[in-house]
Amino acid sequence: MFRKLFAPTIEVQAHCDLPCGVYDPAQARIEAESIKGIISKAADNDDPDFRTRAIIIKEQRAELVKHHLWVLWTDYFKAPHFEKYPQLHTLFNEATKLAGASGVKGALDADVADQLLAKIDEIAEIFWETKKG
Repeated sequence: MFRKLFAPTIEVQAHCDLPCGVYDPAQARIEAESIKGIISKAADNDDPDFRTRAIIIKEQRAELVKHHLWVLWTDYFKAPHFEKYPQLHTLFNEATKLAGASGVKGALDADVADQLLAKIDEIAEIFWETKKG
């Protein structure tokens, strides 16, 4: 038992916390597309109950966008990525703000949803570049 406890350790490295391919910016994009659709449907409907439900769902989806972006930002991307792509921190900050209370979570604005989708696309482009090499 003591032999195992004091045995030499082997240092291993993985690119991410769980190297199984679960990271993908598509998850954030799907939720952001849903938000854009909800904004459109809410704008076309005068029923206050429908609009209330749509807003609640939109806010939940916005939280999911932030969650998926944060997972990429904090778990997938590592120091070498941030060195190679110095704009990454700014992209993630801007994207999560667009998903938050000052963005799609707090407003019914399709233009803001488009801005969010554009930021996610920029992040996805860098993500896929990192997967090549």
